[in-house]
Amino acid sequence: MKDQTTKRYAYVTALNVIITVAEFIGGFVSGSLSLLSDAVHNLSDVGAIVISFVAHLISNRRSNKQKTFGYERAETLAAFTNGVVLILISIVLFVEAIERFWQPTQISGGVMLIVSIIGLVANIVSMLAMHEDGEKNLNVRSTFIHMMSDALSSIAVVIGAIFIYFWKITWLDPLMTLLVSVFVFHEACSLTKKAANVLMESNPDIDLDEVNRIVLSFPEIKNIHHVHVWRYSDRYIMLDAHVNVDRDLTAGRFEELTDEISQKLAVLGINHTNFQVECERGKNNQMIASDQDKRGAE
Repeated sequence: MKDQTTKRYAYVTALNVIITVAEFIGGFVSGSLSLLSDAVHNLSDVGAIVISFVAHLISNRRSNKQKTFGYERAETLAAFTNGVVLILISIVLFVEAIERFWQPTQISGGVMLIVSIIGLVANIVSMLAMHEDGEKNLNVRSTFIHMMSDALSSIAVVIGAIFIYFWKITWLDPLMTLLVSVFVFHEACSLTKKAANVLMESNPDIDLDEVNRIVLSFPEIKNIHHVHVWRYSDRYIMLDAHVNVDRDLTAGRFEELTDEISQKLAVLGINHTNFQVECERGKNNQMIASDQDKRGAE
């Protein structure tokens, strides 16, 4: 899949460079703000795709002494960066569209229509190219959202160009830009929030009560505490916890217990489990350690 993803990044990058050049030229010739804004959006996408592509390559590197977890978080960093860039672009487009309402300009609808159709076709091809992997990878999804917002922007520009060309309704140009900027802002905020939650090692919607029930369903486990659940990357949801057991529990039996518990936790989506065994220490502590519990553990 990763080889296919690499090829798709190359195709999408080339297409977006072509779209950007065509729309800049068409925007200046026609005087269309929505076409120019779409060109600026596409230019930012070229940078975003390059960032995502580089992160994708870095993420394939193996773990080492400096990066013991590996490099998969590089893709999350890229997704967060792309999300922030999209938010800033949507704000700029929104402001420019408002200003254009009060300062309308003459627009050549014919040039605008031809260039916008070319951009629409290329953006749809790019979006479809990234769709499959975007369902599985946050970084690829950030690129897909860029492509989807471009496609919607192009649709808006095409619609505006048709009305401007046939009926000279020029105020549709900033209106379409306004609508697209609001949509991009919404999608970018959602993407940035997801990436930020991964970077902040937030709980990825794992039911901790169910985790507690599963672990304590094994009679050898007396208590579970100091629980940490986080998503490391698109592939790994990790759980780290302390468990209290009887002193006579053998290492061999605990290894078997860990395997059995891990299999049940996998149903919740947790696919990397690590337990620290204790007998008396922390036996009265809660699942999520309080400040007092943490000081006691130190």
